[in-house]
Amino acid sequence: VQLQASGGGLVQAGGSLRLSCVASGFNFEQYIIGWFRQAPGKEREFVAAISRTGGTTYYTDSVKGRFTISRDNAKSTLYLQMNSLKPEDTAVYYCAADRAIISSSSRKAGEYDYWGQGTQVTVSS
Repeated sequence: VQLQASGGGLVQAGGSLRLSCVASGFNFEQYIIGWFRQAPGKEREFVAAISRTGGTTYYTDSVKGRFTISRDNAKSTLYLQMNSLKPEDTAVYYCAADRAIISSSSRKAGEYDYWGQGTQVTVSS
């Protein structure tokens, strides 16, 4: 099982990045997929999650209206379009997979079965 995240980098405040997460080794379309992030000295926090079909999405309040999560099941790939980036968005971003039905529990890191290695996003002011 692999979740390979990419697309991170250094961007100025107000800029955009698009993260990707390519999955392999499991039936991607049977899993909800989430993005989490962890800043230095802080706990890992939920960013967004998407249901198996993509019809339902959850976001943490701080990214609503700026970030968009999407998935392409044919390509076993998850995306996170991040616009209007702020310095407080700086973190390592992780994708994760959970073989469950999307619910409020999808905001909890402990619910997820598989994790990617993370990609660094740095937003300069």
